Amino acid sequence: MALKISANLGFLWTGMSLPQAIEAAMRSGFDAVECHWPYGEDMSAVRAALDEAGLPMLSVNTSKGDRPGDFGLAALPDRREEARAAIEQAVEWASAIGARNIHVMAGRISRSRGSDAVFRDNLLYACELAGRHGIGVLIEPLNAFDSPGYFLDGFAPAGKIVEELGQPNLGVMLDCYHAARMGLDPLEVFASLGSIVSHIQIASSPDRSEPDHGDVDYDVLLSGLEAAGYSGFIGAEYRPRSSPEAGLAWLDRYRALSTEP
Repeated sequence: MALKISANLGFLWTGMSLPQAIEAAMRSGFDAVECHWPYGEDMSAVRAALDEAGLPMLSVNTSKGDRPGDFGLAALPDRREEARAAIEQAVEWASAIGARNIHVMAGRISRSRGSDAVFRDNLLYACELAGRHGIGVLIEPLNAFDSPGYFLDGFAPAGKIVEELGQPNLGVMLDCYHAARMGLDPLEVFASLGSIVSHIQIASSPDRSEPDHGDVDYDVLLSGLEAAGYSGFIGAEYRPRSSPEAGLAWLDRYRALSTEP
């Protein structure tokens, strides 16, 4: 069975509008798309582009926030109302354009009393609201090199949150680039988290370009994920070395590696 590959439009085709980027992803042979913050776009135009391309939108992020240095709000004890407004906005968009998940961004914060509790409360709020529309909720650990001070900075804490909250539509997004930058083997991370991994992303490490070189052997990793039973999408979230189209040789090669005889 061939892997299903999604184009992350937050990194690929960044000079285009979201509808144009969706069309470019379709032309390049991707099976789905995902994005970061679509909120400055025309909602109806995005939905029309997805329908025209025949591609599912896998996820949208909650807002980063509007203050300098903001990178999410959900774990910030003094910004609960803004965090919930961001969740409501993401669910509204996901419902309107048919996105399958929202990624609730925790934010940068010095670990302080109340941050864990408010993050969990906001996740419960997100799960209840998103669940009314059949939408999933994702949380993603980020490495300290790229996102210093980010609240959710490890996969074990993320797994613990998901397991303890026990919400059926809550899962972990495993970005293999972030895992590698943390000094972890992404396949071992996947094995430790099991069924609570709802989405996987890839990029080379440490330069975060095309997943065809670097610290992670994706020939081994992608075959291992398939052998371990992962059947979801693989999100290509990387910064192209030149144009997105010029660097896509990896796409067909990895699909061929994962195809069973």
